[in-house]
Amino acid sequence: MQPIKDIPAKQLMPGITGYYAHGSSMTFGYIEIIKGTKMAEHNHPHEQITYIIEGQLEMVIGGESYSLTAGMVHVIPSNTLHGAFAVTDCKIIDVFNPVREDYKK
Repeated sequence: MQPIKDIPAKQLMPGITGYYAHGSSMTFGYIEIIKGTKMAEHNHPHEQITYIIEGQLEMVIGGESYSLTAGMVHVIPSNTLHGAFAVTDCKIIDVFNPVREDYKK
């Protein structure tokens, strides 16, 4: 057991820093996103659940636009095209199934 910020940070791209814990079948991430950061649309085989702790994150998920704010959650199915833009500084939780092996490095 340890505080999430004691886990070594992973810079996903400029403006997005994640702290990830991995179980046998899922990955839990605490992510900080700097205002103005844009994540290009992408997809992956992992099902993803995104929960907004604070801030406003504009997302396009499967061609639909969503404005997510504190307390909101969205499930992103496996292989669904999605991207995001941080309207404000954001703190979010992302959970992936199966494990994000690429986030272990």
